[in-house]
Amino acid sequence: MNKLIRATEVRLVGENVEPGIFKIADALRMAEELEVDLVEISPNAEPPVCKLMDYGKFLYQQKKREKELKAKSTQITVKEIRFGPQTDEHDYEFKRKNAEKFLKEGSKLKAFVFFKGRSIIYKEQGQILLLRLATDLEEYGKVEAMPVLEGKRMIMFIAPKKKSK
Repeated sequence: MNKLIRATEVRLVGENVEPGIFKIADALRMAEELEVDLVEISPNAEPPVCKLMDYGKFLYQQKKREKELKAKSTQITVKEIRFGPQTDEHDYEFKRKNAEKFLKEGSKLKAFVFFKGRSIIYKEQGQILLLRLATDLEEYGKVEAMPVLEGKRMIMFIAPKKKSK
């Protein structure tokens, strides 16, 4: 804006205007006649480039575009399901149904077996449990990461399958 004040002329572009170099007073008068704003686009050019436009409308359209892009992007949520190494059949089925529901909703699934105290000796049972879950949920999601032991947790990630339209 400082350069615009120092400059005596501006290069004018925009709709309903013939591009050219005009004095600042003339450019402001034209903007007033067309009931639009005189907006500086390129202050470093010689002479500075200004555009006749409705700046409020421009900001509104820009926010609208950003909102549409935000609406189109999908938010991926990660749901967790926790097992013990010796989970009973009924509990397993209950948690499997929840996992199925999460994958149908489009959420990622983080299934893990938590080993308390000395139950770490049942690592194989935990791995078998997670692999069984992966095979049971095969039609709803695919395994993103095989079971990995991290401290006292064995973790596996399952991503939802893309819905065919």
